Amino acid sequence: MSELVTRSGNHRVRKVSDLEYRIDPNPDRGMKVPVTIYANDLLISKMVTDRTIDQAANVATLPGVKKHVVVLPDGHEGYGFPVGGVAATDIEEGVISPGGVGYDINCGVRLVRTNLTESDLRPRLKDLVNELFKSIPSGVGSEGAVRLTKAELDELLVEGVRWAVRHGYGTEDDAEVCEESGMMAGADPASVSDTARKRGAPQLGSLGSGNHFLEVQKVDKIFDERAAKAMGLDQVGQLTVLIHCGSRGFGHQICTDYLRVSESALRKYGLTLADRELACVPNNSKEGEDYRKAMYSALNFAWANRQMITHWTRKTFERVFKAGEGGLDMDLVYDVAHNIAKVERYKVDGEGTRDVVVHRKGATRAFPAGMEQVPGKYRGIGQPVIIPGSMGTASWILLGNKKSLDLSFGSTAHGAGRTMSRSAAKRSYTAEGVKSGLESKGIYVKALTREGVVEETPDAYKDVDAVANVSHSLGIATKVVRLVPIGVIKG
Repeated sequence: MSELVTRSGNHRVRKVSDLEYRIDPNPDRGMKVPVTIYANDLLISKMVTDRTIDQAANVATLPGVKKHVVVLPDGHEGYGFPVGGVAATDIEEGVISPGGVGYDINCGVRLVRTNLTESDLRPRLKDLVNELFKSIPSGVGSEGAVRLTKAELDELLVEGVRWAVRHGYGTEDDAEVCEESGMMAGADPASVSDTARKRGAPQLGSLGSGNHFLEVQKVDKIFDERAAKAMGLDQVGQLTVLIHCGSRGFGHQICTDYLRVSESALRKYGLTLADRELACVPNNSKEGEDYRKAMYSALNFAWANRQMITHWTRKTFERVFKAGEGGLDMDLVYDVAHNIAKVERYKVDGEGTRDVVVHRKGATRAFPAGMEQVPGKYRGIGQPVIIPGSMGTASWILLGNKKSLDLSFGSTAHGAGRTMSRSAAKRSYTAEGVKSGLESKGIYVKALTREGVVEETPDAYKDVDAVANVSHSLGIATKVVRLVPIGVIKG
């Protein structure tokens, strides 16, 4: 077996197989469980150039952490937890960490199918992208088109997608194909600060900035015809829409608020940390319960946000293509969260099956066929998994597999994963160069700022095909459809 050592030299990374690497628990450093890294040689060579490995080993020191800490093939440095990290903590003896969910709570992605093809779109491509850009606000601090009273916002924070549907933004069919049906039970707006409300409420119905986007894509290749047909994605060249965004300033402020709460409570609960960014509180403490209720509120905010964007996307398509309502078969395929923590049940080595709090930080749930959490429409095949690529590269639809329950707490990757910081991208590329490169591939991009294009250049990300291949080869989520972009809206 070959061995790799992180740049800092703190942890030895042992190669177990072509797609699995391991950091054995080091009691001298407080590690309670091993770290398992799912990657190939190229992907892990990128992980060891930043703090990904060290951060995962730090997570393995948390009270009540179980079985192992998982780093998925898109893993890269984050806040406290690595992005692409999964950890489960005991519900009674463990902790919950805001950094293990992240600032953009329920940053997630949804896919909408259509009955259009690329040949239908090409003559109208710029018109469609420009109209979508007008209809859907994007960018830092961008405001949506909806203004809610405090009472209305409270309703939305409890009901999620169902609030949006009840107010005319979609149908019940949409809610049925969202993770948790687009409504996380247990949300309590009373746990949300006034500052979070003031930041988030005006942004409802907007994409935001950074790596958030709306893409018009086409089906490029089909790998699993049965699953593709069940998802309504059975024609090469078929148009789809991918929407990637989260809870905006609302979720960001909740994370900020509860990181402060957690840091203040460390001494109260006698907690010492390997990294202050891992600030946490016991799961069953008042502070832990309050964070969970506020975080669930942000989950519901994000699901409602994506639902409203979906509604305006459908209306824009109908205007541009002069189609009646429902005439384009713009059904929601699935919506899945990336940054989330919730109670799930797993077998833990030597301890049988037990409830744990699964933190998914930049990770996608990947449940197999037969599980009650999978929508009835897909229960016979498994949960759809959506892995968006970077601007200008492919995205993937996978299918959750039973192996994920044992290998990764029912999880797989959430995207390509950055390899270059935004500041480094701005030093190395120009907006004109990035746009011309995309246009040479037949991709039309509309962005609010030049910086937004440069920061998200495809060269700043890992190869999303390699990420999907690792997941597929491990069997935690298997390939169904490969999508490629035609039109992109960026903040």
